[in-house]
Amino acid sequence: MRILTNISTPDLPRSQAFYVELLGLEVKYSSDWYVQLCVPGDRDQEYGLIQRDHPLVPADYRQAPTGMYVTFVVADVDQVYEQALAMDLPILQPPQNEFYGQRRFLTQGPSGCLLDICSPYGDG
Repeated sequence: MRILTNISTPDLPRSQAFYVELLGLEVKYSSDWYVQLCVPGDRDQEYGLIQRDHPLVPADYRQAPTGMYVTFVVADVDQVYEQALAMDLPILQPPQNEFYGQRRFLTQGPSGCLLDICSPYGDG
């Protein structure tokens, strides 16, 4: 089994650039309606972006994602946070250590999706 998260976006090129710049993801596949990104060095860890108004996206699901968020576990959350600031991203929560052993910050992607960027800390 394989699980692949796909996020619908109103601006596919902008979303692709966002994830490449912020997280260093690589483009595995790109078309005018779908982009598949992957983790450098591990092409099996994938993240998909689909043009929100594409016919494959049912009409009732062509709005910004709500009621969910995507977590990216990175090596250094503070470094990614500095990159987010340099990109002038909306910061919903600055980095803080959470009780469950993760240091995280929250931001929003171009699709409107809530993003949880975190790294383990301490004995967590």
